[in-house]
Amino acid sequence: MRPSDFESSTFGSVEYDVARGLHWFDPAPLPRSVILEEETLMALSRADAAVGRLDGIAQLLTNPSLIAAPYAAREAVASSRIEGTHATLSEVYETEAGKARAYVEEVKVIRAYTKALEIGLASVSDHRLDLRTLAHVHRALMDGEPHAGRAGQWRDQPVWVGAPTGGPETATFVPPLESRLPGLLEDWSEWHAQPPRLPLLVRVALLHYQFLTIHPFFDGNGRVGRMLIQMILEEEHALSAPLLYVSAYFAKNRREYYDRLQAVRQHGEIQQWLQFFLTAVFVQANDGVERARGLLDLREEYRSELSGTRSRAAEVVDLLFTNPVVSAGRVQRALGMTNQGSLNLLRSLEQREILAQLPPSGRGGTRFWYAPKILGMFDDETEADS
Repeated sequence: MRPSDFESSTFGSVEYDVARGLHWFDPAPLPRSVILEEETLMALSRADAAVGRLDGIAQLLTNPSLIAAPYAAREAVASSRIEGTHATLSEVYETEAGKARAYVEEVKVIRAYTKALEIGLASVSDHRLDLRTLAHVHRALMDGEPHAGRAGQWRDQPVWVGAPTGGPETATFVPPLESRLPGLLEDWSEWHAQPPRLPLLVRVALLHYQFLTIHPFFDGNGRVGRMLIQMILEEEHALSAPLLYVSAYFAKNRREYYDRLQAVRQHGEIQQWLQFFLTAVFVQANDGVERARGLLDLREEYRSELSGTRSRAAEVVDLLFTNPVVSAGRVQRALGMTNQGSLNLLRSLEQREILAQLPPSGRGGTRFWYAPKILGMFDDETEADS
């Protein structure tokens, strides 16, 4: 890390550890006040309006969990992709349904993310977000990964962000030394518990920045930091259902995402970071509205088409919204039917072109179907910027 790249500002300064021979960034405590520039205020206004529209859709849902699941799955794929995975949402669904696919290990990482996010959202519905919750979420996230033995534990030695084969001298960023973590985390927690009088989305942006800058874990900081966004919004009851996920925007604009975070550390450019974050919220909230409308319309279309039948096909349709890849075994377990009855239902939905059969993965193997229209509404990820 080159000290010349950093200007001391209200957001921190570069220090030197003589014993280790490395420069590191010492973050300042979170600011107790921020004057928002006109462009930032405009971005905030647009983001707030978009979140309001999304909440309007969320309030119409009689069963929010029905469409919330694919939103969370898409977030898990996008957030993990920022860190280098390449598995698609369809591969996650197929692997989860029992059909072996490529990227099995990456799918495990993504499923761990979904589980950790589920734990985090459930936790903040009962009590305020605190450091213990973050450790619990991190433990679930890192299950089965190389640093799993340190999951849920604050790091006890330096780390640096940059090329895997490089050292601190060539790193883009060296987070604060482990000795600074207790004070910085305490400040983060207290600021969150008793925040200054700032708009919610601005507070979320600042907490996300500071958490990634503190970098308290050996690994998984970015993913936990992005989960924080959803957990704080859930904690503050910003939406009637958890439908706002911004990682897809970060993934598509990965280079700018990192550059904006780094520019706060190097030059104190907090307004530019806030504008980027608020734009992400605006774009993804609007995206969430369109997807929710599409899913609701599609569900009504399917229900209307099946309304005259006496079968349990409508119940299978509801299963498809939680995972659009399905087998007779899954239907059998969910609906308590025989295997043959489940097969008949799936074939009837295939005849109506609600389902299509996936290519067999081997002779005599389990057959799988998928709902092309449902999957198409979410499995549209693009590669992150390099």
